[in-house]
Amino acid sequence: MISPYSPASPFAFPLCLFFLFLLIPDAVQAALPKVDFDRMGKVGLGGSFAGLDLFSNSTVTFDPTTSTLLSRSSNGSLTQIGSTNAGGTISAGCALDSIFYVAGSFSSIGGASTNNVASYDTSTGSFTALGSSGPNGAVHAVFCDAKDNKLWVGGHFSSPGANVAVWDVKANSWAAPPFGGLSGAGAQVLSLTTNSSQSSIFLAGSFIASFGSAAPLNGTNNPNVPFSAGATPFSSSLVPVPLQNAQIEGSPSSSDPNFSNIQTILCPSGGDGPGQTWLAADGNTALVTVRAFASLSAGGIRLGNTLVNGRGTTGFSVTTIPDNTVQTLQYFNPITGQNQTCSTACPLLTDSSIPYQDFLFDGTLDITGVQIQLSAWQGAGPGLHLLQVLSSGAFASAVSNQNGLSCFAPNASTTTTTGTWIEKDANTNIPGTVQAVLVSDVNVGTPAAQAPSFTWMPYVSASGQYDINLLVPGCTAFQDCASRTTVKVTVFPGQGLEPWVSTISQQNTDDTTANIYSGPVIPSSPNFVMTVTMTLADSPVGTGQEGIYELVADRVELILRSANVSGTATSSGGSGNSTASAQTSFGFLEWPLSSTSIVNASGILSNASETALDTIGLDLFTGLGGVGSLAADANAAVSSVAHHSSGTVFLGGTFTLSSGPASGATNILAYKNGALAPLSAGGLNGQVTSLVLDGDILFVGGSFRDTTSGSMSGNLQGVAMYDVQKGQWSSLGAGVNGVVTSLSFENGQVQVAGNFTQVLPSSQSSGISVGGFAVWDTGKSAWVNSGGFLSGRMTFVGNGTSPSKGQQQAQFVAGSVSASLKYGASGFVMLQNGGADGLPEVAPLSVGLDSDVTSTPTNGTSLRVRSHLRRAATAWMSTIKLPHLFSRQSTSSTTASLPPPQPATAPAVLAGAFWTNSSSGAELVIVGGNFSFFVPTSSSEAHAVAIYNPTAGTVLPLQGSQLSGVVRALLVQGDTLFIGGDIVMDGTNVNGLAIYDLAQQRWAVSDLPPLQSASGSSVSVRSLTTSASAANTVTVAGSFSSAGSLPCHAICSWSTSSMQWSTLGSGIQGEVASVAYAGGNQEVLVASGSITLADNTAANVATYYFSNSTWASVGNGGDVPGPVTAVEVNNGNASSIFAAGRTANGAASFLSFWNGVSWVSLGSSLEGVTNISQLTMVPLQDTHTANGVIESDRMLLLSGSLADSSFGNASSALFDGQSFIPYIITSAASGAPGYVATLFHSFSTFSFTQSHFLATGVVILISIAVAAGIVFLLVLIGILWALFARRDDSIAKFDPAEDDDSSSVHHRPSSLLAHVNAATRNTILGGLSPFSDFNGEKDQATAEGAMAGHEHDPYGPDASNFVRAETPSDAIAGIMSGDEGSRPAHARYSFDGAGEGELPLSAGQELEVIDDHDSSWWYVRDVRTGREGVVPAAYLY
Repeated sequence: MISPYSPASPFAFPLCLFFLFLLIPDAVQAALPKVDFDRMGKVGLGGSFAGLDLFSNSTVTFDPTTSTLLSRSSNGSLTQIGSTNAGGTISAGCALDSIFYVAGSFSSIGGASTNNVASYDTSTGSFTALGSSGPNGAVHAVFCDAKDNKLWVGGHFSSPGANVAVWDVKANSWAAPPFGGLSGAGAQVLSLTTNSSQSSIFLAGSFIASFGSAAPLNGTNNPNVPFSAGATPFSSSLVPVPLQNAQIEGSPSSSDPNFSNIQTILCPSGGDGPGQTWLAADGNTALVTVRAFASLSAGGIRLGNTLVNGRGTTGFSVTTIPDNTVQTLQYFNPITGQNQTCSTACPLLTDSSIPYQDFLFDGTLDITGVQIQLSAWQGAGPGLHLLQVLSSGAFASAVSNQNGLSCFAPNASTTTTTGTWIEKDANTNIPGTVQAVLVSDVNVGTPAAQAPSFTWMPYVSASGQYDINLLVPGCTAFQDCASRTTVKVTVFPGQGLEPWVSTISQQNTDDTTANIYSGPVIPSSPNFVMTVTMTLADSPVGTGQEGIYELVADRVELILRSANVSGTATSSGGSGNSTASAQTSFGFLEWPLSSTSIVNASGILSNASETALDTIGLDLFTGLGGVGSLAADANAAVSSVAHHSSGTVFLGGTFTLSSGPASGATNILAYKNGALAPLSAGGLNGQVTSLVLDGDILFVGGSFRDTTSGSMSGNLQGVAMYDVQKGQWSSLGAGVNGVVTSLSFENGQVQVAGNFTQVLPSSQSSGISVGGFAVWDTGKSAWVNSGGFLSGRMTFVGNGTSPSKGQQQAQFVAGSVSASLKYGASGFVMLQNGGADGLPEVAPLSVGLDSDVTSTPTNGTSLRVRSHLRRAATAWMSTIKLPHLFSRQSTSSTTASLPPPQPATAPAVLAGAFWTNSSSGAELVIVGGNFSFFVPTSSSEAHAVAIYNPTAGTVLPLQGSQLSGVVRALLVQGDTLFIGGDIVMDGTNVNGLAIYDLAQQRWAVSDLPPLQSASGSSVSVRSLTTSASAANTVTVAGSFSSAGSLPCHAICSWSTSSMQWSTLGSGIQGEVASVAYAGGNQEVLVASGSITLADNTAANVATYYFSNSTWASVGNGGDVPGPVTAVEVNNGNASSIFAAGRTANGAASFLSFWNGVSWVSLGSSLEGVTNISQLTMVPLQDTHTANGVIESDRMLLLSGSLADSSFGNASSALFDGQSFIPYIITSAASGAPGYVATLFHSFSTFSFTQSHFLATGVVILISIAVAAGIVFLLVLIGILWALFARRDDSIAKFDPAEDDDSSSVHHRPSSLLAHVNAATRNTILGGLSPFSDFNGEKDQATAEGAMAGHEHDPYGPDASNFVRAETPSDAIAGIMSGDEGSRPAHARYSFDGAGEGELPLSAGQELEVIDDHDSSWWYVRDVRTGREGVVPAAYLY
């Protein structure tokens, strides 16, 4: 049966998929029961987990191949927002008003198709693309300009601007920045931030900018290319790919031989007409196919239309080969003057003044051909006059026959060699193609100057900013890996430009592309041809094969980034004059946000546009050694910038300065007092990726481990802080165990994102598990809980690079996520009532616990049950001696072992207790388990037990020696802490149990005789409890055989007054897993586990009576399917006991219920992998449907590792007596399932009864009514006083016999039933009456004398009811002692109630006694249904 609280559509999924399937808490949490945690006091929940959430029926699959964006609330809890396409990356984000802009490298996010940038509306929860012409490459940085309502983006792209673009929110459009863009060097922008006054934007990365004036470079793009308004200076600068050796097909062709040769349109020598144009067959869609059977680096196509006889193509599409993808094309529309895109129906103009149009791909594509479908036409059919495949810029192949003459080019690319080079072919992964290269052998040890060399001389059509790449074929395909080495490559880009030298490895197993130059290139001319020369490296790596290296020459590829043709910007995104000499800047540019200048940073910036801080870039260029050094160090870049309020600018990245005032500065430096300056200790020994300032403290993230000089002893792993005023480095603990990619600062905490799995509190710690995201608290100088749980590699945190802008949105975190839950916790959270929805408020442990501890022992079970029972005002539970009722049908002496414990993977909290510090009055939490932690003020590590202050958010260790092992039970008595588990302590006799004086902060184990185990086993204490019926006694239970010299198996009591061990009665054999108590004063102990009583009775659940020191089996031991791992007594009711465990063969789990008569199986839907660690009865704020198992105002909480056929997996579930409702899910740090071990609370007793409070107005009205009623009542009391006084004589003459006779029509014959009832009691109970405190003789006398009434009957009328009222108070008491009085009771036995006026009963049924004047029959009411009737008095207790 599915409970009303169960999810509407129950489902199950395997535990192995838990890594991917985690539950999001927002969809169906309203269906969860409303547990009243506040009624239990302070509540803690512990287990083996790193993340926790409330169960929900909505699931989400986290795909680690995507990048996921999550929001982070003020308490750190996480909520998923959306994910990118597979392979996507989120690198940056910032907010404007309610819109959060997210950027990176992706084609979709949250279901919205977009190119690398998108907006997220926090009010609607939806993603939107920013136009259709956004950045065509990766975006690394963003800046939100709140004043002008603009979004700046920087990265590695060519459009809308060169590596920089601006989105105008009001105009809803993209544009290049006022300075056109940035290029050169690595040609990418990595950081966008503002100065301290937010008046300028700082752009940082790997790029070249120049200031001053000088002679321009050759500014003509290829003069041989006829001008067309359908092309741009950028596209017309792309050299066409020679197609002489390609296969060209057009079908169906015209039957006219003058127009049927498709080859004529590749490079027509005349105008549109016969022999120069190809026409398709009339009325047919045509396909033109170009196959090169070799890899082409293509940037687009060029099409010229035909107008022969009124014909012409009006619509087409382009499909690339071999990926068979219809491409989206970008083109310039000369009619509208706008850049546009098209895909399946691209328009081709039929204007004779436009000889051709250029259509560019979205970036450079590696293809082997194209197929063009001419799908729309005018006149009789389609046709073309010109067809060219455009390269990415320019090219040159090592194989001469691949360097054909391009159409309109004056000459082809060429090569020259020294030494011997031979051709070598290999198959490629493209069907039908081979890869041809040239190779040359050189003896190991040959100087570079004497080694063979290879020079490419590519034909370059126009000057511009280019990326030059060397293609290096993988050695696997050529089977020459052993002989590969490194080569030196020198690029001569043009007259007046310095050469760039790079060392390139050719030992790659797969094909790769190496960037060898980025910057301006002079076009080919009779006076100059750019060259790329390759030879053996000066210090080649590898040993060669049989003493021989093999050098490999393939292709050189030039990718045009911007064309320099005029002094004004063009639609192609970057054009203008460049200079051969000027003041050159690297990696940094300041641009005033108020500037209205239109300049071109790809060319020469006027000195008027130079700011004072632009000196930073000029000095960096010089300090890095100029163009030559930058060419040798292609990774040089500035990744992050921070501006201190003093004016100092800090720059971090990847660089080492070799000259100037900051010579020797590595990866981080400062600019102050007009010059670059190194930081103390020379900087850092690894890349710096991010910087964030908090006052005078600079926080630094990256991939370093120490300062350059090693002054911090390796404690700056991935993250560090620098005091600006003192010039000193400090560590954040010992850092993290990986790379930090992003930093943010908020509310006194540093948020750290990156690729790491642990934070390191100290150099001696193995670390606290995290999943790529961590938080450092500057006030506590410690790593603290981040609030949410993540498992992944994070790339971004924060609202952009300027968190001081006052943006109110929650923080955002992004990266590759494997698993995520709302709350992150090192094995412990606190719970309390939440809002109106009834869901609990979860407060994770605010500090992290380490995992640097030993593995969990395998003996015993990892269980902890801490029972807190309500103490009723009166002990209403019967004192029946259960051995007389429960038959002993099982007498086997064989005791099965307890199931193995669930792995307590550290850090795990397995036990807890609350302690009120008598000196401070603070209520603290003590947790124990399998963990360790460091105190910031101490260098030593604490283990297994921690004292947690929830208010201060701190943990403290137990002073003195530290425990070794796993703690499984805790108990606080006053200021004394009892600790149990699989524990020992060096230098003491502690074995499984230890005692600690909390007030004196010292161990109290000297007078504690140790527990001992049987041969071949070890001690494990799983339960520590006390009973109100056994003062000054602690009951210790688990796996052991003796306590000191006292034989004491599995359970033993420790006297806190005499400091001695004692057995409980005749003792038991086996192992105890869990202990609970029954009775109004906890006079009955209920033990569970794998137990055999002293008389060899098997009893996996057994009771012990403190009153007579006897043990008894609860029911037949064989009725419980196997060893019990958890037990719970329902509010002290011995007829309502729940037991959970695993079957004797270990194949299945079970949940059983003792109803006072027999055991009943409840857990039929639990799957075999379920392991239950604890059972706890919890109160509710609302109610559920009543049933015969659990009352409507409470539920049973099952904790552990649960799997159920109705809901799948959970760590805690609620049971309402009919069905299971999943409640809490957890996850380990790896994303695998976690489990809950214990729920504990500060109130030792509490009521399940729900309190309902009236509104204030109603209370006032009631108060007025009560006041008026009091006046009336005083008058009434006086009247009643007089009436009762007059009855005195009549009462004295009262004859019960006459009353019986006169009322025989209305009353049952109690005189007869008294005998029947007495006989019934004697028959059922076999002698002694369990309902009386008399001895056997008095009980028998009572039964025999019921008619005469000579002996007092405890169930007879109370004669005091008829005593004369001497005062008004007595009169009131006399009135209220009649039928209006009532008291609670329960049914001991079932009763059919078939007679007239009788009420049927079920054993354990809760009742209200209305009238008990008759000694044999009582008048009662069923509290659940409200039905009333008479029942046998002996059937109640």
